[in-house]
Amino acid sequence: MKKVRYAVVGLGHIAQVAILPSFKNAQSNSELVALVSGDTEKLDVLGEKYNIKHRYLYDDYEEMLSRGLVDAVYIATPNTLHQEFAELAAWYGVHVLTEKPMAVHERECMGMLRAARKNNIKLMVAYRLHFDGGNLEAVEIAKNKELGDLKIFNSTFSMQVADRKNIRLRGDMGGGPLYDVGIYCINAARYLFQDEPVEAFAMSDSDPYDARFREVDEMMSVTLRFPNARLATFTISFGAARTSSYELIGTLGHLRLENAYEYAQDMTLTTVIDGESEIQNFPKHDQFAPEIEYFSRCIIDDVEPEPSAEEGLLDIKIIKAILESARSGRPVKLDYFKKMTRPSARQKITKAPYPKPNTFHANSPSEE
Repeated sequence: MKKVRYAVVGLGHIAQVAILPSFKNAQSNSELVALVSGDTEKLDVLGEKYNIKHRYLYDDYEEMLSRGLVDAVYIATPNTLHQEFAELAAWYGVHVLTEKPMAVHERECMGMLRAARKNNIKLMVAYRLHFDGGNLEAVEIAKNKELGDLKIFNSTFSMQVADRKNIRLRGDMGGGPLYDVGIYCINAARYLFQDEPVEAFAMSDSDPYDARFREVDEMMSVTLRFPNARLATFTISFGAARTSSYELIGTLGHLRLENAYEYAQDMTLTTVIDGESEIQNFPKHDQFAPEIEYFSRCIIDDVEPEPSAEEGLLDIKIIKAILESARSGRPVKLDYFKKMTRPSARQKITKAPYPKPNTFHANSPSEE
């Protein structure tokens, strides 16, 4: 296999502004050959734009799989549809790269994991920051004990979701800030601490007069307790000005990464150790081509990907505990799990930025 043939499933905002244009930067081992959507107009417009001959509606997805046109699918549908499309692909021996969160519930993640193992396909969750230079530099600083013993992780991730039709505001489609942006904070705490939390406590709130937040929380603050006296806290919101940063504090120093979770902005990493500051700049770059290229490499070389399905499942387990705590008002304990694989500097892949494309029906309520 010289190139892995992909279908992108779901042609909403993230597919249009990031995934589809990224295939140009991943063309060394990856090829976009098919599009799948619930919108015929999107299929026509985007099919012509990217010169894709094979275009299928959701109802014809299985037909596409059965024809042997693709080796892998990149699933960019709403969260509640990830399991359905992933398991069907697995039954046909087609590898699966799915956007995060992996799914909404643990049982869905387990179903996807079982289908992948039974049918011997690769299943990877699209944690693009596992290949990003700024985040991986922070990982290496933390792992090498440059900050001393790690103690505190603190993060904010917020934005204004103004369009009331946006699927992020729909509870029935796995919306809400915890699944959409909170998962970045959870995952960052885990890869910086190189460990798993043992307890979660959360509080959520919403403006009762804001019609946007009738189905999902407006904001949430979370504390995760990790072994060895470490705490991770973060606050997320769909009703506040845009922020995206984290701090990591140890016994000897601390670091801060600005625009830590963004894919269309420069990042700045500031490290302070024993009073001495160092600033590193990481220009914006294509963060989606690296994960596509890496996943294709895993398929061609027959190696298990990191981030794996296990990575996605663990984040969903933590989200479940956070939601339970927010409902009950009490801390919720988590069963401890020792994960053996973590992102490292070996996974760094840097690609040139792509021109910002014009979107077409970017906020369609039926797709991401």
